Amino acid sequence: MNTSLQIKGGRIIDSANGIDRIGDLFVRDGLIVGSLPKSEKDVEVIDATGKVVSPGLIDIHVHFREPGQSHKETIETGARCAAAGGFTTVVCMPNTSPVADSPATIAWIQERAASTACVNVFCTGAITRGLSGEEMAPIGALAAAGVVALTDDGRCVQNHGVMRRAVEYARQYGLPIMDHCQESTLSSDGVMNEGEWSTRLGLPGWPAIAEDLIVARNILLAEETGHPIHCQHISSARSVRLLREARRRGVPITAEACPHHIALTDGELKTFDTNFKMNPPLRTQADIDEIIAGIADGTITILASDHAPHATYEKEVEFDRAPFGILGLETELALFLEILLHQSRALTLPQILGMLTINPAKFLRLDRGTLSIGAPADITILDPDHAWTVDKNASASLSRNTPFHGHSLRGRALRTIVGGKTVWDLENGFRN
Repeated sequence: MNTSLQIKGGRIIDSANGIDRIGDLFVRDGLIVGSLPKSEKDVEVIDATGKVVSPGLIDIHVHFREPGQSHKETIETGARCAAAGGFTTVVCMPNTSPVADSPATIAWIQERAASTACVNVFCTGAITRGLSGEEMAPIGALAAAGVVALTDDGRCVQNHGVMRRAVEYARQYGLPIMDHCQESTLSSDGVMNEGEWSTRLGLPGWPAIAEDLIVARNILLAEETGHPIHCQHISSARSVRLLREARRRGVPITAEACPHHIALTDGELKTFDTNFKMNPPLRTQADIDEIIAGIADGTITILASDHAPHATYEKEVEFDRAPFGILGLETELALFLEILLHQSRALTLPQILGMLTINPAKFLRLDRGTLSIGAPADITILDPDHAWTVDKNASASLSRNTPFHGHSLRGRALRTIVGGKTVWDLENGFRN
């Protein structure tokens, strides 16, 4: 089996080191090296002429559903989705069954990932036991078990006293907090954005202020404690403005944006298609414009998918009864390239790749996201102009809940390399 690799003639973009040049990249024994000896044998050569060679993409917000919900997705199939989307590293959310609020569950996920996943899988731990929002999970034990962050994603801690104590405990162990920002008494039974379209459709509204209030809470807690808090899947214009002002003051607050929140508005729900039902919900064009502005000016520093698979029979019900969430990993890169590079020109290609590599790696203190000499050889080869059409039936996921079926996009991963080994390429599919 080859242990050495030469990727020839590609446009190497390594935002961590400010590199953007045409050249060759070398790999030996799973690590990036400066060159290979001329006497080296069994070197695999990949021609990347006309393509982009990037550090392996990182997604810090995915739901792989194991343990407990393997009819939706497994760690194995979720990892294959990641690889097919160009992602070499993912971070799983804890809203599994049982909840990932104990070292035993974390160990199970880690062992499952080690035996079945074709990409790197890191775990988050729950902030509170059972995602109840009332009693803190054993944060010290979770840190010792190897979680990279704490979050109650899928829910939001409503008790501000509990949240403050959790942030203070997390600070002792150097674990960042990630928060799903939703004030539940305001969002109540809302299933879509509160506004013109919820009124027209007669559906309960989920107002943007329910997000804004928790973003403001998190800003205050981050400022009070001096500890990083990360606001997940931002969807509201006012949230972006709050974050912008706080970051200018040096508050350790960060945020991520998901592709669906800049690609679609709440008007898409006029067909009552549950594949457009997500949490937080699709909002207005004004919200989209502010999120893109926040991405462009550095208020939002990380891009993520919130990959949330659900079985078809779960989505094929009345709109009110359908679960929130959509697939994301396989379309994420293309949607960000389409919207942020090709359409709005809000960012350059190196900036987009930085938000998908070194920014999430630095935030979670992962030894990934760079092509530095000695770094793990996690590499994504991509073509930002590759035209393709989304086909949900070709997905590697066990689920099919995407609102982008049939959409024509530009930009796609062509090859995903983990630890110096190709795990997927567009022409041949997955490697065993």
